[in-house]
Amino acid sequence: MKLFFRMSFVSILVTSAAFSQVAEQKAWMSVGSIHNWFSNFGSEREEGWVAEQQYGLQWPALYAHQDMQAAKGLWIGTTNFTDAKGTYTNKVIHVGPRVTGAGEFFPTKFNMVSKYEQTAVKVDETDTYGKLVDPHPVDKTMPWDRMIDNVVNTSIGLTMQRKIIAFSQQFHDNYFVFDYTFTNTGIIDEKGTTSAPVTLTGVYFYFQNRLATNADTRLVIGNATGWGINTMNDVRGDTTIASTFFPGNKDNDVRASYSWHGRYPSFTQYDNIGGPIFIPYYDKTDTTGRLGAAQFVGWGTVFASKSATDSTDDPKQPSTTSYEESDGVYSRNNDQYNVSAMVGEYGMITKGHVVPRHADKVGPTGDPSLNTSGGLSFATGYGPYTIAPGQRVRIVIAEAVAGLSREAAVSVGRKFKSGAITAAQKNDSVYTGRDSLFSTFRRAIANFKSGWAVPMPPPPPKTFSVNSGAGKIILSWTPNTDNPADPAVVKWEVWRAVGRYDSTYYKIGEVSGTGYVDTTAAQNVAHYYYLSAVGDPAANTTAAGTPPGALKSSRYYTQTYIPAYRRTAPASNLAEVKGKIRVVPNPYSINGKGGLLFPGEADKISFVNIPGRCTIRIYSELGELIKTIEHGSTPATETGSQDYDLTTTYNQIIASGVYIAVLTTPQGEKEILKFVVIR
Repeated sequence: MKLFFRMSFVSILVTSAAFSQVAEQKAWMSVGSIHNWFSNFGSEREEGWVAEQQYGLQWPALYAHQDMQAAKGLWIGTTNFTDAKGTYTNKVIHVGPRVTGAGEFFPTKFNMVSKYEQTAVKVDETDTYGKLVDPHPVDKTMPWDRMIDNVVNTSIGLTMQRKIIAFSQQFHDNYFVFDYTFTNTGIIDEKGTTSAPVTLTGVYFYFQNRLATNADTRLVIGNATGWGINTMNDVRGDTTIASTFFPGNKDNDVRASYSWHGRYPSFTQYDNIGGPIFIPYYDKTDTTGRLGAAQFVGWGTVFASKSATDSTDDPKQPSTTSYEESDGVYSRNNDQYNVSAMVGEYGMITKGHVVPRHADKVGPTGDPSLNTSGGLSFATGYGPYTIAPGQRVRIVIAEAVAGLSREAAVSVGRKFKSGAITAAQKNDSVYTGRDSLFSTFRRAIANFKSGWAVPMPPPPPKTFSVNSGAGKIILSWTPNTDNPADPAVVKWEVWRAVGRYDSTYYKIGEVSGTGYVDTTAAQNVAHYYYLSAVGDPAANTTAAGTPPGALKSSRYYTQTYIPAYRRTAPASNLAEVKGKIRVVPNPYSINGKGGLLFPGEADKISFVNIPGRCTIRIYSELGELIKTIEHGSTPATETGSQDYDLTTTYNQIIASGVYIAVLTTPQGEKEILKFVVIR
């Protein structure tokens, strides 16, 4: 199969009666441990990718249901503005949190650029990947791993360029950088139509974030948590007024707004901070009490122009830090011609620093919703700016997520569930994630101030192949030597997980060559791998907030998402295994998720102790042939076991009943077995 990566997009046409149609495109940024989708309209509105309110902004993205994004919005406000329809004391244009931006924002560019080609990853000759991307063109000189270059014209004549930047280096892989430049071009649509030159006054750039940490616990703690009913918001760098929730003025060196999974009064079974999972919803085997929502997520200001004529950073920006009702009157049906609504919206944009902050107002035992139906979003506004024709304003923001590691979330959650620690002790552990978040902000700021001089790891391999085999699993790869300036690889680390791809990985090997044979894998059990290129510790310049030590290429370049197996050795003929062939498990209960025997896999049974080459025909109890499997069609696939996915030739799931399997060797030998399937 040919490996083909593309930047996933949805070809939706958003329209306005006054403007031509503009195609909406969306793409995933997924090179580090944080993943999110982005829209070419300039902001990621509610249900903008799929019809799910809580979708995107995943960390750690290896694991399922880590989504924390409910809705985002970008509004741009100005004063005393005149267009073809009239003059407005307050003019506000919008994309999100629920409106598409049609007729107000006009995308003209949406390209992904990558430092490296995407690694071609295969398992048993089948392409495997997490999210489809199109990392083209390739720019080997980039200081970051991947960038989306997004240019959008607006109906008020400001052209926005949004560069979304991601790094894979292990100390900088949990944040995105949004580098915005707003230029007064006078262009008012996607065709390049210009208006008469006009100076824009009272300009504010206003961002809304409706976050909900996180989808993994939504149906454990309560459905309303999925739209942020219990989201707690806080701010730093806004005012000298001391915080009461996290006491003192700690971290006021960082200008940041952030959120976490707060108390949900409707949930009374146990303290829900951190989202302990006592009774699992998605994974019925996840019964440890794992903390499913221990992340801290937010935006940190890296840079904001003092003015359109002064390109130095203004430490007084953002000028607005507030929290707003997520389902409030201005959260939907926004319209650039609704005069009265725009007056109210501009009032929100220019609100200033709201105190007490949301977290301080709620307190440790209060209700984060503050009696609203949808909880609170945090909002950040930059301005006011006066922008004459040809002038521009730059704003750089880091979006980051941090918190307890998966292993720590399991350990702390287990102790809390067993009663070994109190709720307060559990919460103290969760709140250490806040320190990790601010450390991440500082690294992003240091990276920016260094001119993006973050030291890079060696490049990931061009190809990575994993193949099941008899008595072994065979791994091989092709190094990327395209750019002599890239850091050298001193060794390769091989990491493996058992049973499911989103579980704990262990390093099983370090090699200097381009292959590894895994003979320690359990027989006929799913195994998943990733490969890291490791650099020389001496090559790490420790710049831009990077600690010393060897730097490694990201697992997300080489992560496998479909299983490989160490199969049993094949029998040379049927007589050798006569009476030893087994169907495992038998009977089998179909549940669509692999059950306790194969968590994370599709339903299946296995024929074990079989000859290396044979034909397996599956019949119903009535003698109808429903599936034929050719086992060992090539020498490399001649093993002593074969999986069957419990479907017919036409990919229909088989019904409950008794089934007959007839194994036939090329020499004409036969073995007949029965197995039972229960639905």
